[in-house]
Amino acid sequence: MDKILPQDALPPWIGGFAQSNPAFAYPDPDLSSLDLLCNMANIDLLTRQQAVLWPQFSWLSMPDDDTSRCFQMFAPDISRLGYTDEGRVYSIICPQQGTYSPSFGTLNVEVTVTGQRGWVDEADRSFAADLTVEGKIWFGPSAHENVLVALMRQVLAQTNEPFPLTKEHAIRVRTSKVGDDGEAVFSLRRGQTDRFESPEFAKHPEAWDVGHIDVQIGDIVSTGHEIVDDFNALVLEAFNLGAGNMLAAGNVLSWNVWFNVPEGVNTDEWRDHAERWRKSIDADHGSPDGPGTEAVYFDGSPFHPIEARVEAEAKKVLEFLRKHL
Repeated sequence: MDKILPQDALPPWIGGFAQSNPAFAYPDPDLSSLDLLCNMANIDLLTRQQAVLWPQFSWLSMPDDDTSRCFQMFAPDISRLGYTDEGRVYSIICPQQGTYSPSFGTLNVEVTVTGQRGWVDEADRSFAADLTVEGKIWFGPSAHENVLVALMRQVLAQTNEPFPLTKEHAIRVRTSKVGDDGEAVFSLRRGQTDRFESPEFAKHPEAWDVGHIDVQIGDIVSTGHEIVDDFNALVLEAFNLGAGNMLAAGNVLSWNVWFNVPEGVNTDEWRDHAERWRKSIDADHGSPDGPGTEAVYFDGSPFHPIEARVEAEAKKVLEFLRKHL
């Protein structure tokens, strides 16, 4: 199935939606007059897209320590901005990533868009969008055969809560606007983030356009079962040990999204895109469109998980088992 329509088959740009409400205009676009729409509800309306070929993420691997800032480009074409010929945004695809836990095996994480609204104006290479998202974590296939995971499944079976073996039953992590954990809506705006300076290797002047998102990580969504909530916290800690506190509560996850030129949309492929990525991530943390980069610091030196990671995970696992067995 073709991913996109040929460039010469792209419908003529009409535009106008960005100008339909004066409140939409920069320098401070206000999109609150638009409903936050389900991300997959209007795929048939999409005619155009901008693929994020260079999704550059950044976060503090040690919260409150600016020298610990990591930079990592996730695999290309994970994320996309989908809209109409008039410029109304109807869908935003966000990224997936994976890590390995010495205790549990592979862990998958996805930033799942739960609502979105916005506009694009190709005439001046501008856009503005709002999003609500959840972080989701679940076990990859290698973890399904893990002895410890099998034991944990037995421990949690008494609750009748589904075990996080799939995205549908994933551990859910709240997000919010930076500095306001009560505001679930945050923004995608043009230009690079001004929260920090990016190194040259994380910039892409060859891109059609660039935007940025800054989101504050919140707490795990409670299931109402103490044992399940404790287990979910244990898995999140294991993920953060391997991913440098990427989803630590209170941390800020930022990304500069460097867009490719506008392209046509194959709506069937758009629907299948996330599933194709999920299967690729599940298989081996591979990418159907090429690899991303390893996490590094500003000077290019590599980020490494803490040396005592195995011991730290084992200690947390033993504490959980002592409490609940």
